[in-house]
Amino acid sequence: MNQRNRPALGSVAFLGVMVLLGLYFTFAAVQGTYGVFRRAEVQGEARQLTQELAVLTAEVARMENLTHRLSDDFLDLDLLDEQARDVLGLVRSDEIVIR
Repeated sequence: MNQRNRPALGSVAFLGVMVLLGLYFTFAAVQGTYGVFRRAEVQGEARQLTQELAVLTAEVARMENLTHRLSDDFLDLDLLDEQARDVLGLVRSDEIVIR
C-alpha cells in the first residue's frame, strides 16, 4: 500500500488565499493611501509649510510694525518721509538725484 499523504485541496486553497491577503495588506501598508510612503510625503509637506509659515509670520510682523509706525497714534517722520519719496518721487531742493 503506497499512499501518498497529500494535503487536501481546501487546505492548499486556504493557504493560498491567506498568502495573497498577507501580500495585499503588506502592499497597502507600504504604498496605500495611509501607507509609509504617503506618511513620509505628508511629513515633508508639513516641514515645508512650517517654514513657509515662519516666513509669512515674520513678514506680517514687519508689516504690522510699519503700519503702527505710520498710524495716527505713533507717527515716525523718517518713515513717512521715506514712503513719500518712494511713492510720490519727491526730492528736496538741496538733494542731488543720481540715476
